[in-house]
Amino acid sequence: MIQPQTILNVADNSGAKKLMCIRIIKTCNKRYAYIGDVIIAVIKEATPNASLEKSEIIMAVIVRICKETKRYNGLIIRYDHNAAVIIDQKGNPKGTRIFGVISIELRQLHFTKIIALAPEVL
Repeated sequence: MIQPQTILNVADNSGAKKLMCIRIIKTCNKRYAYIGDVIIAVIKEATPNASLEKSEIIMAVIVRICKETKRYNGLIIRYDHNAAVIIDQKGNPKGTRIFGVISIELRQLHFTKIIALAPEVL
């Protein structure tokens, strides 16, 4: 469960390392965000000489959460940390590589470019 003020890792090579959630968007007043939800976040840590800088406000889609999620087939999935991928206004990822496992629920939410860049889809 991601709510405002939650710190997330970045799962791509866009230049940011840590994000802090500010607002959950594309939902109707939900308190928490789950896998596939789009959030507005601020960059807390960034690599030097990157295109993204610290304290820049960006949009991101959540790809991993610590809270367990149950699928329709009865499988329960839980990750070790919270992670997000930085996207632009059209929903395309800003990075060219995705690190770590990505959940299959993103395919149903039409984030197919993130799925295509991921090394493993679970």
